[in-house]
Amino acid sequence: MNKISFIGSFDKTDLILYLARILVAAGNRVMVVDTTITQKSRYVVPVIQQTNAYVTEFEGIDVAVGFNNLENIKAFLGMPVHAEMPYDMVLIDIDNYGAMRNFNINNDGKNYFVTGFDLYSLRKGLDILSNIQENLFLTKVLFSRTASKEEEEYLNYLSSEYKIEWDNEKVYFPFELGDGTVIAENQRVSKIRFKRLSEQYKEGLVFIAQQILGEDNYNQIKRLLKQLERNS
Repeated sequence: MNKISFIGSFDKTDLILYLARILVAAGNRVMVVDTTITQKSRYVVPVIQQTNAYVTEFEGIDVAVGFNNLENIKAFLGMPVHAEMPYDMVLIDIDNYGAMRNFNINNDGKNYFVTGFDLYSLRKGLDILSNIQENLFLTKVLFSRTASKEEEEYLNYLSSEYKIEWDNEKVYFPFELGDGTVIAENQRVSKIRFKRLSEQYKEGLVFIAQQILGEDNYNQIKRLLKQLERNS
C-alpha cells in the first residue's frame, strides 16, 4: 500500500478527490482519508447515511471520514489490525499534527505540502509541522495568482527553522482561472468532471499523478485524463 499525505491548512479536498479519480482510472484501488478538523468531505461527497465515522464510495474512490488512524478504518472494514489495507494507494488529507502522528506520516511515503500564499495558509500550514522530530521530505503544491519567485522565497524563509527538506520539484496551481466555479458546479451534481478545468489545473494533476505512480508515464496519464473528460 502506497500512503500519500497532503499536509496544510489550505483547502485540499477537491484537489485530492480529482487526483484520486485519475489514479482510479489508471487501474488503482484508492482510498481518500479526510482527517481534517473541518471534514469538508462530509459535505461534498454524497453518502446515504452519515455517522461519526464511515466509508463511502464516490466515483470509484473509497472515502473515509471521522477515523483517528488506519487501524480504526481496518476495524470498520472488518479487517484484522495487522492485515494489509486492501488499497493500492491511500491519500490522506491532513491539517493538524495529531493526524500526522496518528497516521504515522514519515518518509516511507510521498508527502505534499499544500498552501496558498495568504499568511493564514502559510503560517497555520507550517504550524502543523512544528512538532515533527525528524526531517520530513516534502513536495510543494502551491496555489498562487502569480507563481512568483518572491512568494516561494517567503515560504522558504518562514519554514527555515522547521525540520523540512523540500523537493526540488514543485507544483503550481492557478489560484483562480475559473476552476473554483467549475468545481463548485460539479459539487452540486455530485460529480468529478474534468471538462472546463483550466489547462494549468489539469497539468498539475497529471504531474502529481505521475510522481505518485513513480513511472515515466506522462503521455499515458494525459490520455487517461482526456478519456475522463470525454466521459464526463
